[in-house]
Order: sequence, then C-alpha cells, then structure tokens
Amino acid sequence: MYPLAIFGLGPPELLLLFLIILVVFGAGKIPQIGSGLGKGIRNFRKAVKGEEGDETPPPPGKTPSPKP
Repeated sequence: MYPLAIFGLGPPELLLLFLIILVVFGAGKIPQIGSGLGKGIRNFRKAVKGEEGDETPPPPGKTPSPKP
C-alpha cells in the first residue's frame, strides 16, 4: 500500500483514472470541468456560511419600481 493512497487508490490507479478521463472528455474540456467544479464548491461554501455578497446592485437610475 502506498502512503499517499486516496480511498485505496495508489499512483498507478490514479494515473489510469486520469488517462481514462482524458480520453473520454478530451484535453480541451478538462480545464472547463475543473473551473465549473471550483465555482460550484465556492458557491456551496458561501451558501453554507450565509454570505450573500454575490448579488450585484442594480445600476443607478434604473431601480425597479415596486408593483402594487
């Protein structure tokens, strides 16, 4: 067993898994997938903490009028 094994997967298994992912998705899609995962994790953490700083205020002079 390797000392850095993750979930029982050693370096040879992780390399094989990476190669399979590379073949299935292609080299161009992997950065997009990583970026999407990172944004999702970031949004999840903000939601758990209760931060609501993502909302951008409306531009000045274009405030929506309240409906009666």
